[in-house]
Amino acid sequence: MAKTTCAKALQNWEQDHPGEQPSEAEDIRLIFQNPPLDKLDPPVLNTLAKVKRLSLSSNAIEKMVNLPGLRQIEILSLSRNNIKKIAGLEEIGQTLKELWLSYNYIERLDGLQPCVKLHTLYIGNNRIKVWDEVDKLKDLPEIANVLFIGNPIYENQKDDPKLLVLKRINTLKNVDGTVVDDSLMEKVKALGDGVPTTTVK
Repeated sequence: MAKTTCAKALQNWEQDHPGEQPSEAEDIRLIFQNPPLDKLDPPVLNTLAKVKRLSLSSNAIEKMVNLPGLRQIEILSLSRNNIKKIAGLEEIGQTLKELWLSYNYIERLDGLQPCVKLHTLYIGNNRIKVWDEVDKLKDLPEIANVLFIGNPIYENQKDDPKLLVLKRINTLKNVDGTVVDDSLMEKVKALGDGVPTTTVK
């Protein structure tokens, strides 16, 4: 089946936003393309020099790519695609604040290191099987809001999984939609020193 290209998706956007130019827009949503987008086209997307929020959710995108033209990007949404690996964030890590990647096929949290201003990561319903992957978020100085619900690491835990996340990263302000307060941190302290490390089979 034929797929929608990024160029065609932007044409569709222009039809829905008469009088507006994509190169001048701060919020562009290319979700639910029919037929779906299956790949990102850097020459096309790099023209979106002023975009702050780019939504590409609910398509069939398989790979993240470098998009150095998105010099002001703050929110990138790629949820509900076919992505298996976090990549291509080197050029936008200085401005990106929120990354939405839920409902993909991601197993590892490598590739986030350039995102020094990232405070929100939604990565629920992926394939993260190893708790040590969560530790990689410690390298993100601004990370405060995460969502892991629906990953294999949450299965068969006797303790509340969000407490296990907080045990590893105690600077978070919100986990799985729950605001971190003193009572929640008391529950974390009650867990003791053990944290899960094994691979989920």
